[in-house]
Formats: sequence, structure tokens, C-alpha cells
Amino acid sequence: MATLVASRKGLDEPLTPIEHARRIAGLAQEKLAQDVLILDMRPVCSYTDFFVLATGQNQRQTKAIWDDVHARLKQDERALPASVAGEPEGRWIVADYLDVVLHVFTPEAREYYRLEELWGDVPSIELDAAAV
Repeated sequence: MATLVASRKGLDEPLTPIEHARRIAGLAQEKLAQDVLILDMRPVCSYTDFFVLATGQNQRQTKAIWDDVHARLKQDERALPASVAGEPEGRWIVADYLDVVLHVFTPEAREYYRLEELWGDVPSIELDAAAV
């Protein structure tokens, strides 16, 4: 499921879903998100290819992580989410980029919802510094 809105900066060639997931994860890490994880949802999910999970230390940081990821993707790749939920509260912000769904949690929300356990059978993808 290739995204129609994300492209390599300066090129018209779209990012692959894994490139898009790694880019989002890398941007979250730049804003000091903790426990950043990419889950490969393709074996179990028809509406997206990857989840990117990230944790901010508090609601202010979750919003800062989201704000920066959103701004950078919009500026660099012309990528806009199809929908965003949870932004006003900042406990759990979910942004649907079609091929990638970004989840930014506070520590309490991540512990409560435990998406890693819910989707425990899916493979996780290793992050690398070159993603950004």
C-alpha cells in the first residue's frame, strides 16, 4: 500500500511504505521520543502496512513530537495524514498516513493500551540512524 502523498525530497518518486515508516520513526527519535518501534502490520492488517509507536515523557512532549513529525513531513515530503485523533489531549496521538499509522503516547497511555502486546505476533522492524 504505497502512500500517495509522501515523496523523496526533490524527487517525484514516492517513498516505499518501509521508507515512510523509518522516516517517521527517525523524526520522532530526533524529538527525543523514547521506545520508538516499527511494527510490520502487513500480515494481519488490511488498512495499513506499518505502525510506528513512540513515547513522550508527558503530554507536552507527545504534542511536540507530533507537531515536529507533522511539520517536517508536510514540508519535506508533502505528506499529510488522512486523519489525526487525540491531538488536543496529547495522551495518545494517532496520525493515519495510510501506509503508516503513527502512535505517540505518554508513558501511562502506552502502558494502558499495550499495543505491543495486542499485536505481539507481528514482526518489528529495526531502526537505523540513516532513516532521517
